[in-house]
Order: sequence, then C-alpha cells, then structure tokens
Amino acid sequence: MADLVIRNARIRTMDPARPCAEWVLIRDGVIVGLGTGNPPDAAQSIDAGGHLVLPGFQDAHIHLLSGGTDISTAASLYDVMTEAALLATLVAHATAKPGLPVVLGTGWQAGIFGDHNLAAAVLDKAMSDRPVVIYDSSAHNACLNSRALAMAGIDNRTPDPPNGHIVRDAQGRATGMLHEEAIPWAVRRLPQLTDEHLLQGLLAGQAEANAHGITGVLDPCITDTEVRIYGRGLADGLLTLRVAGAVLVTEADTPDTAVSRLSALRAAHPGPDLHLHSAKVFMDGVFENRTAALLAPYADANTGNAACMFGAEQINALFTALDAVRFAIHVHVIGDAAVRRAIDGLEIARAANTPWPAAHQLTHLQLVDPADYARLARVATANIQPLWARLDPVIPDIALDMIGPDRRGDTYAFRKMLDCGADWCLSSDWPVSTLNPFEIIETAITRQARLVDHPLAPFLPDQALTVEEAVMGYTVRAANACWRGGYSGMLRPGFSADIIILDRDIFACEPSAISETKVLLTLFKGKVVHQNESFPAVTSQLHWPK
Repeated sequence: MADLVIRNARIRTMDPARPCAEWVLIRDGVIVGLGTGNPPDAAQSIDAGGHLVLPGFQDAHIHLLSGGTDISTAASLYDVMTEAALLATLVAHATAKPGLPVVLGTGWQAGIFGDHNLAAAVLDKAMSDRPVVIYDSSAHNACLNSRALAMAGIDNRTPDPPNGHIVRDAQGRATGMLHEEAIPWAVRRLPQLTDEHLLQGLLAGQAEANAHGITGVLDPCITDTEVRIYGRGLADGLLTLRVAGAVLVTEADTPDTAVSRLSALRAAHPGPDLHLHSAKVFMDGVFENRTAALLAPYADANTGNAACMFGAEQINALFTALDAVRFAIHVHVIGDAAVRRAIDGLEIARAANTPWPAAHQLTHLQLVDPADYARLARVATANIQPLWARLDPVIPDIALDMIGPDRRGDTYAFRKMLDCGADWCLSSDWPVSTLNPFEIIETAITRQARLVDHPLAPFLPDQALTVEEAVMGYTVRAANACWRGGYSGMLRPGFSADIIILDRDIFACEPSAISETKVLLTLFKGKVVHQNESFPAVTSQLHWPK
C-alpha cells in the first residue's frame, strides 16, 4: 500500500505526549509519523482543508447488527404519536416489504404508548394475516398481534418465562404486550429473518456508523446470531470497523456453563477485528415497564418495586468465575439496587482473584445511590449514554415520577461519578436512540435537547461534562473500554490509521452547534469508508474495497 499523508489539518491526537499536529503519515494502514510544518512526500495525499482531524470514534455500547437490521427490515416508529399514525406506518411498511416473514416495527415511545393502550387487538386493525412484532425504543417492551401470539404459543395459561412478563388484562387474558425476557422467548417461536436479511442489516449498520465517524464498536448483547453474522462479515472482508462483543449470560447460566461457552467463543474470535472478550449481564430492566430495581420503592402513585434479575449468591459466583478467567464483565444497571448488586459482585470477584486491568463496565447508571459513587470508581468504568440526560420537549419522562424528587439529583449524575474518580466512556445504545456522537456530545455538555427541537430547561446542569471529557469518552476512553487502547483511540505512531475529518471545530464552536457537525471523511486502517459529498474527491485507490 502506498504511503498516504493527510496535510493542512488541525489534528487533535488525543495523545497527551503530542496533543496537536498538522499532518499525519500513514503506511500500510498504520500511522508512522505526525508533525507540524511541511509534510513529508507521499504517493497519496489528502488535503484536510484546515479542518479538525480526530481519531475515529468508538461506540462502546451499540447494538450494531440490531440497529442496522432495523434500518433494512423494520418500520420506524420513533416519531409516531398516535394510534392512527402507528397503524398507518405498519400498513405502509408491510405493503412495501411483502416478503418478510414477520412484520417488524421498532421505536414506539413508552411515554406515549404502553400496557394501557397497546395490545394485540390494536395491531390486528393494521394486519391480522401476518405476524406483527413492534418494539419500544428501549427494546425492553414489545407488542405482538394475535397472529404472532398464536404462532408463539402464547395463550391465557402460558406462564411467564424467567425474568419476563406476559401482560394480562383484568380477566387474565394475554394482551399481546411482553416485557423483558418474555420477548426473545416468544420471538424465537416465530418465523425468522434469513442470514441474508441480517447481513444486509450489518452493512446498513456499519455504513451508518462510518458516516458518523465511528470506526470501532462494542456490541453488548452477543448471541449465536451476532456471532454468526459478525463472523461472516469478518470472513468475507466486509467489516469497515472493529467489533468487540459482550456475550449474553442469563439467569439460566451457572459459572461452569458461562465460562465454558464464553471461553469457546473467545478462542474462536480473539480479535482484533472481531473480539469476544466480555460477558453481558442484565441486572434489571427499565423504569418504563417498572422492572428497574430500586433500593426504596417507586415514588409515584403506583409505588411498588422490582427485584434484580440475578440473586446475590448467583451473581457473586458468576462474577468471580468470569473475572478469574479474565473476561470483562459488562452490566446493564438502571436502578440503584441493580448498581449496588453489581458493585458488590465485582468487589467480591476482585477480592477473590488477582487484580488485573479488566475494564469491567456498568452501563446506563440511570440512578446511583450516593454511597456508591466512590465504590463504582474502584471497580468499573462508567459506560454512559448522555443523550438520555435531558428533558424531552415532546415525550414525557415517566421515569422521573418513579424516581421522585428526593432521588432526582442522582439521576444520570455523571459529574458525581467523574469527581469520585470513575473511569468513563460515552456510547449510544443505538437503536434505542441515535448513534450520532455529536448530538450525544452536545447533550453531555448542555444537558438539554437541540435548539431545533425547542429544548426545555437543562436537566441537572451541574452534572454536565466538558467537551474535552466527552471527546475523550468517544476516543481514548472508549478504546480502553473496548480493549483496543493499545493500538487505537488516539493518533500516535504505531496506532491504526482510524481517522475522521470534521466540518467544524467542536472544541471551539458553540456547544449548541456541535450536534450539527458533519463527518467529511472517515478512514479505517488508512482506507476511506465514508466520504461526505461536500469533501473533495479522493482517489478510488484510497477507498475500502467493495
């Protein structure tokens, strides 16, 4: 591969040893030099036009395959606000996709729809002869039509599966709404998308990621499907970003079964481009279906609470066994009781095993008890999604009523985490919400929606991050979280030439303008994987092979 130099650039390397440069020299997909002044001669050259150049971003919690498959196979329901609009969207999608085995929709908002107004009888108005499954934006709730319920074998006598709930009406009849682990349990019994559908989803997902400057991801819910499709993408030379993965561990697992299964997957996919190095545990659910586990009851009129999805004895044994054989542990935690149980388990694992740089992660961290900020800092990285730390101008945040005023100050309290010394990284949880890192960075700084969305007042503005912290959270900190910190996440000789050129300086512009940022060029291993139409043409020799 001929040498390539990117010149006339304002480079922020994210390397504290050399923070800035004006040119970068690339050979065989690796950075071999950076400097200021006149650049060296090279066979290929890209003029950055004085624009900001950064390391490629890395999203350390993104369901890439699921999100991409949604793009190619599912009706988008994120902006649907009425039953009539929901039904019309589903009918139009089903008409446009007659060959899909299931009519899929994704993204309905729990502040608009829910157990009270969404059921099989509603979806039957759109379609009764084909199975229909529609997921809410969190994917922790889903509604099936009557055809899908029958195909899944769900009737009024069907018991709830472990850590799942089949919603029933006052007469005990299954309504069609499912929560948590009842969803995959039911969907497995329906006709499935083909591998070709899923491969197209992978290509759509990584194209969306590349267009937003993302050159590395961590998929936090690896099942057999993800292993198969990511593995095919790697074998066929189709991956235009690196994939790390956290393999799902469920309540049915024992330490022996978890370690055996994950060890085999890690041996088959040791990286660097597909690296299955983590275990994923769902410690609780979400507020929207009242499965977030709290230390004290919910504060709204319905009160109540939810239990953690793993008992303390089981989680302590699992964490100790997985940590002993050097798996990172990636834990979904929404409520403060889930956070407490995860921290307890990680502390026990660390005490039992030799300390090592595991990069264990607690992700989401919607509500943390004040006693646990310092404990978090000692055992895990805070993997946070700042987009959620704002008041939506349209969709009510029903979680805040459940949290209540006394605990509100510890909701998405990122500054408290960092001030206690926690490591951190930023991520999107796409397709739960946008994967656009610039909208997420803006919200991390402003704690409110974009100006174009007519924002409400900032949500707990004292918990904001700085732009420098946010960019670190998408580069060097995210690379560490993905176990790629030794060769990516900053621009340094010997590191992979994963590079993005932006249309503005996000360190200098108004914070409210960061979300408008466009990625002009994305390079992965020194090859172009995304080019904005406004950027001068780059020779085809520099493009990733099709």
